[in-house]
Amino acid sequence: MLKERVLTGDRVTGKLHLGHYVGSLKNRVMLQDQYETFVLLADVQALTTHFLKPELIRSHLREITLDYLAAGIKPESTTIFIQSMIPEIAELTVLFSMFVTVNVLRHNPTIKSESRNSGLDDMYYGFLGYPVSQAADITICKATIIPVGEDQLPHLELTRKIVRRFNELYKPILVEPKALISDMPRLVGTDGKAKMSKSLGNAIDLDSSAEEISHQIRKAVTDPARIHKHDPGHPDICPIYAYHCAFRPEGSSEIRENCKKGTIGCGDCKELITRSIEELLEPMQERRAYYKARSSLVEDILISGTERARTVAQSTMNEVREAMSLHYFD
Repeated sequence: MLKERVLTGDRVTGKLHLGHYVGSLKNRVMLQDQYETFVLLADVQALTTHFLKPELIRSHLREITLDYLAAGIKPESTTIFIQSMIPEIAELTVLFSMFVTVNVLRHNPTIKSESRNSGLDDMYYGFLGYPVSQAADITICKATIIPVGEDQLPHLELTRKIVRRFNELYKPILVEPKALISDMPRLVGTDGKAKMSKSLGNAIDLDSSAEEISHQIRKAVTDPARIHKHDPGHPDICPIYAYHCAFRPEGSSEIRENCKKGTIGCGDCKELITRSIEELLEPMQERRAYYKARSSLVEDILISGTERARTVAQSTMNEVREAMSLHYFD
């Protein structure tokens, strides 16, 4: 029996951090041995918010690729590919856009929240059409399983509707993907105010040194109501406790109990989690150093992965053109 196909990926907007690891990378490493896995470097979609500085995408793309390899993504079993180098994705995006209404896109809750977070004064065509482009990413690969967080479900549901509409209008050739919902909560940033984000300065990058990790954890906020070391704490509002749950779950219940009793201070709690994060990242940094010293190998991985993905995309587009009667010559 053929394996089901998973598609996942990231917009190429900067290096990855612990929030990415908890939210997606850790899961991808596990999934790659169970499914045929495709990982997309979404450089075109990065332009929806970074169109003023496209030159940055080149360096971001290589940094993210190193993050993938460092985290344990295996190029021999996972296809890592570059979005802009698959022209069939752009072609399918245009075809899909012919029967997706502007009204549907404007009412997409994810688009609404992301436009607010991006501080856009006006809605650009590319940003508004992001879910259509994402639908093309998924269907061009004929992916059957899409790992998503709750906030991305509206995008995936639109993809499912587009697939059904295409199959009804033309020919049932496209695959309707299923969601694989992550049960991991979003990792809060070191400021305790929002999810971990590079743009907010509250993130710990996967390539952080021991000194950088220690510095970020030391300055991280804790329970604001806890003034003295032996005051009873409120772990549920403390980002450091959230890190214990994510990175040393075996000891998190003890941390919770001692925090609430006031028998462990915030400094000791931070030292424990700092060591755990250092231990988690150490083998990743060793793998990263290996690949960083072999830039031609990384380039070969990207080229071969993109070629493999394009072969799949070309096959899908041949079927799409035939279904839509867009084959004009034999």
